[in-house]
Amino acid sequence: MSFIETIKARARSDVKTIVLPESEDDRTILAAAKVLKEGTAAPIIIGTEEEIMGSAARLGADLTGVQILDHTKSTETDKYATLLAEIRAKKGMTFEKAKELLNDKLTFGIMMVKAGDADGLVSGACHTSADMLRPALQIIKTAPERKIASIAFMFDIPDKSIGEEGIILCADCALMQDPNPEELAEIGAESAASFEALIGKPAKVAFLCHSTKGSANHPFVDKVVEAVKIAKEKYPDVMLDGELQLDAAIIPEIGASKAPGSPVAGQANVLIFPNLEAGNIGYKLIQRIGKAEAYSFLQGLAAPVNDLSRGCSVDELAGVICITAVQAQQQAASK
Repeated sequence: MSFIETIKARARSDVKTIVLPESEDDRTILAAAKVLKEGTAAPIIIGTEEEIMGSAARLGADLTGVQILDHTKSTETDKYATLLAEIRAKKGMTFEKAKELLNDKLTFGIMMVKAGDADGLVSGACHTSADMLRPALQIIKTAPERKIASIAFMFDIPDKSIGEEGIILCADCALMQDPNPEELAEIGAESAASFEALIGKPAKVAFLCHSTKGSANHPFVDKVVEAVKIAKEKYPDVMLDGELQLDAAIIPEIGASKAPGSPVAGQANVLIFPNLEAGNIGYKLIQRIGKAEAYSFLQGLAAPVNDLSRGCSVDELAGVICITAVQAQQQAASK
């Protein structure tokens, strides 16, 4: 069974409500119809019934049973405005300003999750990551045990000899511009936890660099070396190593040659990029040239709110909805 089929099966076992605020995008309508048909989530689409059902008819999408919420007519607006004003009080937020912000469908949806009126949210098909992440970080905030959030991609690669039978997690690919060593170490720990929660197998974390075990001398290398040192001290239960070049991380014979004795080299299933430039380019290479299925999600937040690539397909969007549902299951189980 593929990665996403396994996730779908888990999502069906305890169906969660997932908010979809981008009703203006056809992919949202089609993905909602897909998860309804497959029974993997109970989507809540924000918008007017006329617009949403009109789009569904045009697209031939069956939205039977979907929940449509017109946020401009919601009876919960004052409750959300009060809560938002409390959350952002130190930033000068007032009830009136909060109520104005709730005219935005994304902000309204995030407040639904914050208030416990929905289990999770997926957006980003037509929002930039910055526009989507800003309210998520301001309202949902990071989990108590985390200082930062990051964005990971789970890949299902045709070559099953790589990673965990073709499955690899990569981070950070869309949020932290240039993490310092402490932040990079935390991204590694977040990513290991995400991999094990979603895959159920031990994470083997490689901190990537253009150098392997001192083969190059540069401040870029020093940052990764320091991150690995910190990670090993702070997260002793995580199997990790670095600095490793990509081939040394995922190809057994090259790992054995370049990093003999490493517990990770040649068999990594979690790849930590040194900065956002490398991460963003790297994930798109894996997805486009490697022909991998790609599913993005946020790590480190206090509730499951996930960002999409604006180039995502309907299937990828539906897959991220399923991942969000599984994250919600895990969060509920941990309480």
